[in-house]
Amino acid sequence: MPREEEDQIDDKPMPLIEHLLELRTRLLWSLGAFIIAFTVCYYFSTQIYGFLAQPLADILHQQSGGERRMIFTALYEAFFTYLKVAFFGAAFISFPVWATQLWLFIAPGLYRSEKRAMLPFMLASPVLFVMGAALAYYFIFPLAWKFFISFETPPGTGALPVQLEAKVSEYLSLVMHMILAFGVAFQMPVALTLMAKVGIVSAAGLKKGRRYAVVGMFVLAAVITPPDIISQIGLAVPLIALYEISILAAGWVAPKRDDEDKS
Repeated sequence: MPREEEDQIDDKPMPLIEHLLELRTRLLWSLGAFIIAFTVCYYFSTQIYGFLAQPLADILHQQSGGERRMIFTALYEAFFTYLKVAFFGAAFISFPVWATQLWLFIAPGLYRSEKRAMLPFMLASPVLFVMGAALAYYFIFPLAWKFFISFETPPGTGALPVQLEAKVSEYLSLVMHMILAFGVAFQMPVALTLMAKVGIVSAAGLKKGRRYAVVGMFVLAAVITPPDIISQIGLAVPLIALYEISILAAGWVAPKRDDEDKS
């Protein structure tokens, strides 16, 4: 069927070279935003790392009450760790610019109805990522770190003391892995709702596969989190809740059938 007049593509035909020039412009804006964010994040890399290490510092202070430290064992380790911190922070901060530039590049080629359909998902995606990252930082980290620190053997117990001497690079890798895992996992409602929008999945199919999805979420949580039950349950339970929300959203955005198909 032909599109209605109000549901037309706003873009005008452009030669290939103009599309390539526009793509270059969008990429340059994205790269510029990343470089600026990287510079700022590297300047504050010590503070950013301190923020990421704060959950561990709080647990160590509660457990021992004294001063504890983190170490690096290679001359270049601390430098590259701060570079990773700056890269991680720059990617996080400049993501809205990337997403905006991508949208400005592809939006002119979309119908108005497609733009209206895509916009809520683009707005929901970063919000869900931040929610997942916040859950990891404010809830999972304190519980998981406390669990791991509980295996220390303090001095004065008659046994050889066993204490944590965390490496800065290893701790940063673990924290980034956890934040990214939770943030990406929280994109599930966006992915399932988009698939329901185009008819790949349906609310009925998601309901039917609920028991398999629950098992799959626990397996996924076991794979992408550290080998402790706290992190695994802390990721799997929110995923189950998000799956239920996805079922409701899928039923809401599913393509409507014609009246004769319903009868």
